[in-house]
Amino acid sequence: MSTRKHTALPKARTLIEALPWLTRHHGKTVVIKFGGNAMVDEDLKKAFAQDVVFLRHAGLRPVVVHGGGPQISAQLDLLGLESEFKGGLRVTTPEAMNVVRMVLAGQVQRELVGLLNEHGPLAVGMTGEDAHLMTATKHYAEIDGERVDIGRVGEITAIDPGAVQALLDDGRIPVISSIARSSDDEDTASGASGIFNVNADTAAAALAAALGAETLMVLTDVEGLYEDWPNSDEVISRLTATELEKLLPDLASGMVPKMRGCLHAVRNGVHTARVIDGRVQHSILLEIFTDEGIGTMVVPDTNTIEGAT
Repeated sequence: MSTRKHTALPKARTLIEALPWLTRHHGKTVVIKFGGNAMVDEDLKKAFAQDVVFLRHAGLRPVVVHGGGPQISAQLDLLGLESEFKGGLRVTTPEAMNVVRMVLAGQVQRELVGLLNEHGPLAVGMTGEDAHLMTATKHYAEIDGERVDIGRVGEITAIDPGAVQALLDDGRIPVISSIARSSDDEDTASGASGIFNVNADTAAAALAAALGAETLMVLTDVEGLYEDWPNSDEVISRLTATELEKLLPDLASGMVPKMRGCLHAVRNGVHTARVIDGRVQHSILLEIFTDEGIGTMVVPDTNTIEGAT
């Protein structure tokens, strides 16, 4: 008697292919920077939430850090406030800072928490202000060698990951808005001016390092780091910290904070940092659980992880 051909067999093979990766990543912390197209496309948002919940049920400890550039610009526009950028960073007046805080913590974060919690009581929203998670000082942009004041934009000086660790230990998925408290007590006493708008790529990298994460994943709107853009669309699949450092001066301005973040992460204890295409549905699962992987992976100079993809 011949065995019936089961149409579901390819699914079983896919699951088995994931086994070594499931084993390797079990119990490990993964920090994911949510951004780009994945933040504004409804189908991509849902797929992202499914991926993060899958990671959690597969035994990993995901943490999500998000910004909200498009949503902030839209709200400022509605209020008749101008969106201005200098040195690739948003000029953040005290009025704009109130909008940033409202949009990040009250809109983007709440929507993402809601999407994740469609799958169970998992996600908990917080900002960098909560439990002194992120502390920052004023950041100045450098334009043509000159220091330029861009308002309430912060540079992270300290991370206290205790509250995030506690949530992870409780089986929750922390969803964190990239706002930081001011390190200056006088500044903090003046309400909204006591907080800073922080680049979400930088915040995710700093948090990944503080948590001793296994990996940092940064969602972007490109396939990865291109070898010779715009002459070629060949993506670099893997490079070391030193190789990346040499490339930094020639990168497109939008990629600089992402790749600097990856560099900071792997130089501070994170095993791998990956830039992946957030326009591809389930890109996170493809990167973590398949042999091919997608995007660009950065590893420390003395990396000994065999076969990492």
